[in-house]
Amino acid sequence: IYKKWMDKLKGDLRNGDRDIFRKNVFEIVNDFDNLPVKNEQKPKVGLVGEILVKYHPAANNNMAELIEGMGAELVVPGLIYFFLFCAYGGETEYRYLGGSWLKKAACNAFIKFVEHYHGVIREALAQSRRFNPPATIDELARMAEPFLSICNRSGEGWLLTAEMVELIEGGVNNIICMQPFACLPNHISGRGMVKQIKEAYPQANILTIDYDPGASEVNQINRIRLMLERAGFQPVGNEQDYNIKIPI
Repeated sequence: IYKKWMDKLKGDLRNGDRDIFRKNVFEIVNDFDNLPVKNEQKPKVGLVGEILVKYHPAANNNMAELIEGMGAELVVPGLIYFFLFCAYGGETEYRYLGGSWLKKAACNAFIKFVEHYHGVIREALAQSRRFNPPATIDELARMAEPFLSICNRSGEGWLLTAEMVELIEGGVNNIICMQPFACLPNHISGRGMVKQIKEAYPQANILTIDYDPGASEVNQINRIRLMLERAGFQPVGNEQDYNIKIPI
């Protein structure tokens, strides 16, 4: 199903027809809603952090395969939120930091354009039997405000905190927060927010991991295993099973 739709969407993207986009989105959700699945409950693990480490398998030692190989289910917030977060800064700069009205208008126009299409996805997922609709960028900002100022925009800024809160409120209590070694913005808005988030959500099970060329992969794997064991889940396999190599 995934390959079928990827091939079709690449072709449809060229014409930019919104009606075709809407039709495709609803049909994709319907296809995955009707995909036969096993009624097997797996612990969900959310993944947040610095954008490169979060999404690139070479930067995070193939985290997706690692988590799934342990028998858990990975939940990763969408990439589009990083760009919406960057554009949201036009509003906060104008409102709190004396930014220009022109930049605010341009950023808000970008957000409106993206959310115009993103809203179709939320509408389709709201009707799904298996999937939940994602939050808007405004809703994410409101989730972050009790913990830190939304003027905190260095690196992933308040978005990192908001994604952790959204995951927890969506039932994903196990979270891995990843950052490059000595990444100051993420140590503030990621690791620095863990205590406050746990105070607000006692069920949260959050692990922070630094990634750099000198870090021990075995140590990272063991810490992830311990996080899952704290959640009452026994990961399958051992360190040798997780020795995943990235092909050059």
